[in-house]
Amino acid sequence: MTDIYEKYMLEALKEARKALVKDEVPVGCVVVHEGKVIGRGHNQVEMLKDPTAHAEMLALTSAAGFLDSKWLNKAVVYVTIEPCSMCAGAMVLARVKNLVYGAPDPKTGACGSVFDIAHSAKLNHRIKVTKGVLKQECAFLLKEFFKRKRAKFN
Repeated sequence: MTDIYEKYMLEALKEARKALVKDEVPVGCVVVHEGKVIGRGHNQVEMLKDPTAHAEMLALTSAAGFLDSKWLNKAVVYVTIEPCSMCAGAMVLARVKNLVYGAPDPKTGACGSVFDIAHSAKLNHRIKVTKGVLKQECAFLLKEFFKRKRAKFN
């Protein structure tokens, strides 16, 4: 099972690198349905001037379009960092089956770090979460991005 998780996390990392090239926070996401990537996204917040243009939101929209359905109940979402509350909430609303993420986000993570929207008993859907897949590779891109940003200000 881990091999399949790594296979798709590598696809999410490809998306994160696209964001990095565009000087966006390097987060990437793919949505997999029945063994096929049906949605891809990388952060485009700065480019689109849209606070909702997170990798996960764009990938979920793409996947829903592919399936012509708002329900993604057989889908697995792979993302390079723990989703924020907006993205985790969107996954609950889409009824995503599984979430696999790389690096934790101790400041805004909403799947166990700060909040746990994916498992909230108060919501109508819960998501099975697998954490830490290719954690070092995912975290490295983010650390390097922010190190470069801080260096510009010094």
